[in-house]
Amino acid sequence: MAEGTKHPQKLLLFYLTNQRPFGLGTLKIREIMPFVPLTKLPHSHSAVIGTMSFRGSAVPVIDMAAAVGYQPLTAEERKTASIIVTDVQRQEIGFLVRSVRKIVETEWKKVMPPPKSLGDRAFITGLVNIEDQIVQLLDVELLLARVYPESVNPREVTLTDVQRETLKGLNILLVDDSQVARKQLSDALDSKDVSYFVTTNGQDALDLMLDANRDGKPINILVSDIEMPGLDGYELTFNVRDSGNALKQPYIILHTSLNSEMSVSYAKQVGADEALTKFDAEELLHAMLRGAEQG
Repeated sequence: MAEGTKHPQKLLLFYLTNQRPFGLGTLKIREIMPFVPLTKLPHSHSAVIGTMSFRGSAVPVIDMAAAVGYQPLTAEERKTASIIVTDVQRQEIGFLVRSVRKIVETEWKKVMPPPKSLGDRAFITGLVNIEDQIVQLLDVELLLARVYPESVNPREVTLTDVQRETLKGLNILLVDDSQVARKQLSDALDSKDVSYFVTTNGQDALDLMLDANRDGKPINILVSDIEMPGLDGYELTFNVRDSGNALKQPYIILHTSLNSEMSVSYAKQVGADEALTKFDAEELLHAMLRGAEQG
């Protein structure tokens, strides 16, 4: 891969217990602040401990330890705790954590996928060795889906018969390491009776595309997450665009949970046709239709 495609990832390391640290990409983070008194929210999930005022808006605060299955922080522990204010899936959410350690720099290619033995309920998307210590990268989308299950139900999108048949005629590949995001992507297409392929990482996606090309059934639309262990969305896009005659070039749509102009700009630089902040089913389906028009 060309030197210009390397892009270090900054991670905030923090603790939910006194044991192994967790990590969260800093592009998701708006601010880190000490614990403040919260306003109670009636009839909310047990992990939602209240709301706080943040830059003029009411932001819900989730006890992250409680949300992922650890003991919630006690009133005494909260006094020395921190709140990480994040911007994920177009909403601001505060996460209460036991303590914040520091910000470090790594690369997505160094992130290992979580062991399959953890099962589908694990709240981590990957593991990375930082200073001889294994850091668990949190799957924030899965966490939010458990606290706010209604958030993973995509709204119905209306397509014309011609648009639906257009999508049915495409070979579509979905790539995402988050099981919640994969379900959202799949549901959007399943609801229109559109078939597709799906993989959980960039390397499997690239292998599938090469096989499909050799079989004379090349992928027309590639929809990939940006932040993934191993071969991330940027690198996958670069490799596809740099493949020469080995691949018929697909229309590439990168998506991310980050409301970040930087992410969108870099996606275009490595060769993506579009970059979306996830998740909006209507935006996704219409992006695919734009790809079909250019195919």
